[in-house]
Amino acid sequence: AGGPWSVEDILADGEEQDRVPLQKLQLLGESEELRDLLLNPHLRQLLLTVDQAEDKNSLMKKYMQEPLFVEFADCCLRIVEPPEKENILPE
Repeated sequence: AGGPWSVEDILADGEEQDRVPLQKLQLLGESEELRDLLLNPHLRQLLLTVDQAEDKNSLMKKYMQEPLFVEFADCCLRIVEPPEKENILPE
């Protein structure tokens, strides 16, 4: 109720596999690519709207149609779950 929250507050039972380790989350703060994306005022407004929304699920579905939001989500995923090296073509 207005106080600090923890990961346990937002994860229901059975959602443990969706948890990203803290070390991986810290990588987000170190990413220049992500920092550059977050300079975009339109993206910042989208993220603020999602954060303040009551029905985050349906809003996320809508925003996943927005190329800028998809670019942001893809960037975050590449940081916390880098592609397997075997899937990368040699130079």
